[in-house]
Amino acid sequence: MFGIFSYGIASPRAGFKTGDFVLDLEVIGLLGFFQGLPVNPAVFAQPTLNDFIALGKAAWLAVQDRINHLLNDPEQPLATIHDQVFIDVSRVTMHLPVQIGDYTDFYAGIEHARNVGLMFRPNGDPLLPNYRHLPVAYHGRASSIVVSGTPVKRPDGQFLRNDQPVFGPTEALDFELELGLIMGKNTSPGTVVSVDEAEDCIFGIVLFNDWSARDIQRWEYQPLGPFLAKNFASTMSAWVLPFHQLDAARIAGPVQEPEPLPYLQTRQPGHFDIHLEVFLQPANGDEVLLSQSNARHLYWNFAQMIAHHTVNGCNLNVGDVMASGTISAPATETSPAGTFGSLLELSWGGQKPVTLPDGSTRTYLHDGDTVTLRGWIETAAGRITLGEARGRITA
Repeated sequence: MFGIFSYGIASPRAGFKTGDFVLDLEVIGLLGFFQGLPVNPAVFAQPTLNDFIALGKAAWLAVQDRINHLLNDPEQPLATIHDQVFIDVSRVTMHLPVQIGDYTDFYAGIEHARNVGLMFRPNGDPLLPNYRHLPVAYHGRASSIVVSGTPVKRPDGQFLRNDQPVFGPTEALDFELELGLIMGKNTSPGTVVSVDEAEDCIFGIVLFNDWSARDIQRWEYQPLGPFLAKNFASTMSAWVLPFHQLDAARIAGPVQEPEPLPYLQTRQPGHFDIHLEVFLQPANGDEVLLSQSNARHLYWNFAQMIAHHTVNGCNLNVGDVMASGTISAPATETSPAGTFGSLLELSWGGQKPVTLPDGSTRTYLHDGDTVTLRGWIETAAGRITLGEARGRITA
């Protein structure tokens, strides 16, 4: 996985995570290990991955192949210079991996959408009429996306109490289990990215927590959607898993009925078997597994999201982030609530408090709670782990 790290007094620069170590790509480049590749080693001395990503897919794959060769070939001299190029992950500071120009949050998790609809429209169709026809989304706030490990301040806002508007700290702070796509290509305004070309625009994937203030959201979202309820913070993994590594987990998605319009029809399996977990650690307690889900339960796939995003000519820029929306799984008899990707669902709108092993309960998050998202895929060669997304709530 690629990321941006700093160590000691050195400036932030690019690294590659391997096991419990960070491989310093700037030093590797200066030592000539990338010689012959279509890459200027100076891109690894930058405080974001944007310049490296902008080199294009051929450069990404060439660098990845060279790194794999360096790590796995016993005749390579890395072992003799281990202390120069490998740094223990416990000793580095991680930074936001890309400079994000724009951020779009989709609503592609049909189980989450259905659960929300059941809560707020119990007597009607839980899915709105457009849901199965297009990937619903809103334009979020890029400036408040923070790297994993950054504390998240409980936001203030306006919400209803006893049917009257009041102002104060949110009383319904929630997490959302999502995946984020890092765009790897610039397109010109007016350019339409077809569904067949869309995956070529993705550099990598991250875990993404779209923190949400549910009470503020309920009061403000009509008629234009979320605003202050979501723009205060979103947490993103520090490490970016290259998108091509997901091929081993590629699967067919759910049958889409009715059939999407032609520009959204895909010709290859576009979903991925990505295992997802949510952990909660109270301020003075142990970390507990709160929920499990899987990206296979998304209704719209990544290619369809990008194709719809650009069908009107909206351009993409390197470093843009597209998030999936909350990924919940269908409830099962053995885990009726532990498959939901938010506390909104786990507590069913605050009506059914979740009891933790220490006896405390949660309808929404308390100050001092730490939420950590983790994920992985299984391959024939072993497990590939995504970078975690972790944040602690402060008063």
